[in-house]
Amino acid sequence: SFMLYVPKDIVAGDFYWMHNLGDTVLIAAADCTGHGVPGALVSVVCSNALNRTVKEFGLTDTGKILDKVTELVLETFEKSGEQINDGMDISLLSINKKAGKIQWSGANNPLWVIKGKVLTEIKADKQPIGKSQNRTQFTSNNLSLNPGETFYLITDGYGDQFGPEGKKLMKKRFKEMLLSIQDKSMAEQKQFLDEHHTKWKGNIEQTDDLTVIGIKI
Repeated sequence: SFMLYVPKDIVAGDFYWMHNLGDTVLIAAADCTGHGVPGALVSVVCSNALNRTVKEFGLTDTGKILDKVTELVLETFEKSGEQINDGMDISLLSINKKAGKIQWSGANNPLWVIKGKVLTEIKADKQPIGKSQNRTQFTSNNLSLNPGETFYLITDGYGDQFGPEGKKLMKKRFKEMLLSIQDKSMAEQKQFLDEHHTKWKGNIEQTDDLTVIGIKI
């Protein structure tokens, strides 16, 4: 596995999270509203809610985890007595190697799965962790664990980076790039993505925090 984490400022709205539950490991890439200090404050609220959900409430289903995290985050914001519209997009993956099962849920951010030369996108629910109209329960996507597959949990920072001629990298080009480096080890993939991001932005200011987590089964 690898984790590429490049904050825009010293502190960030993006954060990564991991928790072991017996035979199951939970891994998340999260993107909170904003960046810098405001984003970092929201990320503290959201990461605390994740920890409480699995430790205090003992939830293991990824969809139910995101439902509970939403409830806890909204409770925290309501205590401030102000109207707070901040929130979090997240990609949450659960891997149980013993049972051979994988479960995934997402708030706005997708899961990319690559096997061979095929990239499959599992779409997220189109709602954030936080205030949202017409909120529904988060979907728990159950997947089989297949050797040779690689999972990518991302925030939008990598694809949204501006580069030559003021163009964004965009998700389409990002996907093509990941497909082109499947012959590389996970450490080499991280190095490639890091170097490409630096080269792409050149002298342009970094657009946003970015997080990319790659896990090969």
